[in-house]
Amino acid sequence: MAVSRKRDTARGRWIAAQRKWRELKMVGSALKSTGHPVLAQIVPMRFCNLSCAYCNEYDKVSKPVPLEEMYRRVDHLGRLGTAMIGISGGEPLTHPDLDDIIRRMRRTGAIAGMITNGYLLNVERIERLNAAGLDHMQISIDNVEPDDISKKSLKVLDKKLQMLADHAEFHVNINSVVGGGFKDPNDALVIGRRALELGFESTIGIIHDGSGQLKPLKDDEARVYFEMTNRRKTNYARFDKFQEAIAQGRPNDWRCRAGSRYLYICEDGLVHYCSQQRGYPGVPIADYTTEDVKREFLTAKGCAPNCTIGCVHRISYIDHWRAPQTSTVSPGHGGLVNIEGSF
Repeated sequence: MAVSRKRDTARGRWIAAQRKWRELKMVGSALKSTGHPVLAQIVPMRFCNLSCAYCNEYDKVSKPVPLEEMYRRVDHLGRLGTAMIGISGGEPLTHPDLDDIIRRMRRTGAIAGMITNGYLLNVERIERLNAAGLDHMQISIDNVEPDDISKKSLKVLDKKLQMLADHAEFHVNINSVVGGGFKDPNDALVIGRRALELGFESTIGIIHDGSGQLKPLKDDEARVYFEMTNRRKTNYARFDKFQEAIAQGRPNDWRCRAGSRYLYICEDGLVHYCSQQRGYPGVPIADYTTEDVKREFLTAKGCAPNCTIGCVHRISYIDHWRAPQTSTVSPGHGGLVNIEGSF
């Protein structure tokens, strides 16, 4: 397996060790107290340079959120004690002040991550992300060859992946997908194999509907999914059978802690349960309090049984053994199709 030249230096090994230590502290803090978010995803840019047919998380007109406003939002997450902050979009790399936002995230003490389509990466950009203190990057690659559904293909992005392998000091995860009309589910196996060759983590996601709800896999898609999850360095959520049930079209019985342990902050600065349940609770992050976090911790979400959004489930699973939820809310539903990434 290839190893990043940057990560295989003494400096690279030191950065990786420090990151692992901070992650272990994050887990310990999460187990000790339920009164703070573990992961928040924040959107500094709704604009995207691509137009994937399944996605409802972008537009072609939005301006970047001003840097000072992003500072305020990140600081509010720090005030709540947020352990991890992930940047999503849109396409984060189109924001002109992305490096400064990452630095601000690190200043709060949070682990800093981002989800990107990877198109705008080059050596200079990767080095700037190193310098800013990025901890984790996820790139979702949908197919081997670009088509009408998605241009996020291995053929287009492979040189970008090689640059990351040579220069990135941060952890890189390559997420492939099944479902949603992609022509050949076996593409996910090719993408996952290439990710492992380059020394990256490889995960696989399942396309869900526009409200984050279940879309059972076809037989050939399920075969590929389970082959991927049985590999080493693949989706670490598989141990709790959540994704397995999704692949088989079965609902899950779990306690969703969205609005509490997981927050989604849109480009307008509002807190939502997730990218597919916008409007709930719909409170500005500036006004979100620890009391809101505690209330939502105990609030069951009616959309949870058929939810496929893995990052929310993984964070919620930290507290699966405690605090039965005593109130219920039924969020609304969207109408488009989208995929949810994970850190």
